[in-house]
Amino acid sequence: MTVPREAQKPVPPSSGGSGTASASASASDANDESPFRTGRVHIAARQRRTDVTALVGLALHLPHVLASLTVIYVASYTVDAVGGPPWWVPLGGWALSGILAFHRPSERLIARWLFRLRHPTPQEDRALRAVWREVTARAGVDGSVYQLWVEDSHEINAMATAGHIVGVTSRSLRTLPPSQLAGVLAHELGHHTRGHAWATLLAFWYALPCRLAWRVLRRLVTRVDRMPRRIMILTVGLLGATVIALATATYGLIFLPLATPYLAAAVSRRSELRADEHAAGLGFASQLMTVLSDEHDRKNRHRADRPVLGIPPGKESITARLLDSCPDVHTRLHHLQAHLDKRA
Repeated sequence: MTVPREAQKPVPPSSGGSGTASASASASDANDESPFRTGRVHIAARQRRTDVTALVGLALHLPHVLASLTVIYVASYTVDAVGGPPWWVPLGGWALSGILAFHRPSERLIARWLFRLRHPTPQEDRALRAVWREVTARAGVDGSVYQLWVEDSHEINAMATAGHIVGVTSRSLRTLPPSQLAGVLAHELGHHTRGHAWATLLAFWYALPCRLAWRVLRRLVTRVDRMPRRIMILTVGLLGATVIALATATYGLIFLPLATPYLAAAVSRRSELRADEHAAGLGFASQLMTVLSDEHDRKNRHRADRPVLGIPPGKESITARLLDSCPDVHTRLHHLQAHLDKRA
């Protein structure tokens, strides 16, 4: 339930949860029978909004976007200078390209080629749409505006991206009972209705030129020692002067992108909790807790069978934890249980 690979991303429940025995037992009773109901469906007048985590996530990537704008401008001006189209044509095209994230045919291309999703089989489609219909009905959302996709994977996972893409893994469809699958899909619907999905994809897309330029620059730096001495001194001098000039002109804000990955990860963790809150508000807290607990236990058993050399099970570095875009399972279970206690 993360991404702007992302989401994605970024960009899962991408991480499982180890709940206490009592939490798992209390949730299991709720999963024995389908929570689906029948009756009239009321569609809310306002089906989407943009919460603070989506806005903060966009703001954090603003330095990357400005850097990307600079990269595209320099490239466009260079092409214009050698006889290509006017510089404002490619620059304007790039600035408007983010609209494609909400264009249905473009969304299908994004789902198929960027995220490697596929259309569900007829059997998968029937099972998936029945659960999706229940989730969207509870939320008062028109479920037909979303596109349902499947990812061939052995993980219990799902994703929400672009304007209307909802993907779920084939393992989730095969192994999860309808009530638990509904909890997973309710989480992903929360990412859409709260604006997380489109904001994450736009931040990734408009920051991409900056990221590519940074990779090229790093590769050039690693090859400096292979250059002739005079060229190496000239290159290092030019890079140093450029960095000093930019730092002076921006009052040091040029270094802000160095902290952005950590801040963006913190915001992403908060958005996951917000999506859990959305699923819990629709009545799927117990089901989602069971999915998190079972998947976490499965991954722990897998790690015990195949330990990573030098890294004790469950012991990640502080940097890795700060860069994790999904909160740990215990935190998610704690918030979901608090929601259940509040409703009791």
